[in-house]
Amino acid sequence: MGSLWSRDKVYLRAKSEGFRSRASYKLIEIQKKFSVIRNTDNIVDLGAAPGSWLQVERTLTNGRVLGIDLNPIAPLDGVETIEGDLTDPVIQAQVKTLLGSVSVVVCDASPKLSGQRSYDQARSVALGEEALSFACNVLKPGGNFVVKAFQGADFPELLAIAKEHFHAVHTYNTKSTRKGSTEFYLVTKNFKG
Repeated sequence: MGSLWSRDKVYLRAKSEGFRSRASYKLIEIQKKFSVIRNTDNIVDLGAAPGSWLQVERTLTNGRVLGIDLNPIAPLDGVETIEGDLTDPVIQAQVKTLLGSVSVVVCDASPKLSGQRSYDQARSVALGEEALSFACNVLKPGGNFVVKAFQGADFPELLAIAKEHFHAVHTYNTKSTRKGSTEFYLVTKNFKG
């Protein structure tokens, strides 16, 4: 894998600019297009390891930034982290206690891929639904939510659920996504509460 990534221009650019991964540019693109993060927002980043989105979020808000992942996240100045499962009600309660008001929830997580496209896509949608449920439990009315998704038969269900909870729902393919990937983002704004 290392040799494949070492030839990846976006990966090399990310490393040279001090980002933990190429994913930083995906959030930068989403922010430029949709302005999902305002300078006073408290943000929760689900599946945040290794922390590249956290690095970008810290530059976009003067609010609090909290990353949650099953794996430890190396420390970042001005960022709080929780090691735990986003589906755990204790974690969700901890988020509400720590941040109070949450304006933005983002999730760039993806399940460990098996190589079986339909199975992986279904697992990705299930993770997206869990992240959406988390967002609906912690977001204040008017808040925004962004989640990674993959094209496939199960995606319309996630899209329909998102439309029930947010006034504006968009899908977006970033230029930083690797060629050949079916990855895209569901960008939702103005949580109905």
